[in-house]
Amino acid sequence: MKIVPYSLIKAALFLAVVSAASGMIQISAGKMDAEYRIGPKDLLEITIMGMHEISNLAVRVSEDGSITLPLVGNVQVDNLTRLEVEQKLGRIVGEKYLVNPQVTVFIKEYRSRMVSVLGAVEKPGSFELIGRQTLLAVISRAGGLTRDAGNDIVIIRQLPDGNSKSLHVSIEELFIKGDARLNIPLEPNDIINVPVDKIVAIYVFGQVKNPGALQVRKSSIPTLLQAIAQAGGFTDRASRGAVRIRRKDAAGKETEFRVNVKDILKGKRKDIPLMENDTIFVPESLF
Repeated sequence: MKIVPYSLIKAALFLAVVSAASGMIQISAGKMDAEYRIGPKDLLEITIMGMHEISNLAVRVSEDGSITLPLVGNVQVDNLTRLEVEQKLGRIVGEKYLVNPQVTVFIKEYRSRMVSVLGAVEKPGSFELIGRQTLLAVISRAGGLTRDAGNDIVIIRQLPDGNSKSLHVSIEELFIKGDARLNIPLEPNDIINVPVDKIVAIYVFGQVKNPGALQVRKSSIPTLLQAIAQAGGFTDRASRGAVRIRRKDAAGKETEFRVNVKDILKGKRKDIPLMENDTIFVPESLF
C-alpha cells in the first residue's frame, strides 16, 4: 500500500487551511456569531437597558433549550440566533415593562454545537462549530495530523432518527490531491476519527537489489514475497531455497526459521505473512 509522506500531508494541510482562512477573512466574527444557533449548555450574557436585574446577566441554556430571567421568567431560545433571542426578549419585555426596550445578547460559551476529534491528531478534543466549519478547518484547530495517521478519516454523524452513519474521507485525496468535495461541512455532534496506523519497519538484507529497512503501515505489513519485491527482488546470486526470517516475540526472545521461496513461487506452500520488525536474510548461493 502506498504511504503518503508525512511532510507532504503537513504542507498540503497548511496550504489548504491558509486558502480556507483567506476565503473566510470577509466573514467577520460578528456575522458567524449572528448565524450561530443557540442550544443547550450555551452560556449567554444578557443586558436589558432599564432593568438592573438583567444587566450583564450570565445565564446557561438548560437541557430543554430554555433560559430563566428575573421578572421575565422562562423563555425558549433553542435553535434561535443571537439576534432572534434579542427580538424575542424585546417583545416580551415590551409587552410587560418597557417601551422599545434595548436588549443585548452575547454568547459567552458555545457548548451546544460541538464536534469531537479523536485519534491521530496533535490535540484531540471537542471544538465549537461557529458558523460554517469544514473538515480541514477543524483538523487544523486540532493541530493537524500526526505521523501515525492512517489512510482515511472517519466521520460518525448522528441522524435525526437516532441512528448514525459513517463517512469515509481519503487523506490522500483530500490533502494531497486537493479534492474540495471531500472538505465537507461539519454538523453538530459529528465525531471525526483519524485512525492510528503507525509506520513500522521490515528489514531485508543479503542478496536483494535494494537491501535495508522497508517502511510500511502496520495495517498492511507485506508478506515475504512482497517484502523481497519491495527490496528490488533477488540478485542473480541469491539462494532462493534458504531464505531466513528472524523474529522476536513479545518477551524479546528471538527465533529463526528457513523458507524455501522456490516452493512458494511454485505454489507448493503459502506465502509467509510477516510481522513488525521481522528481519529477512537472503544468503548467497554457493553454486
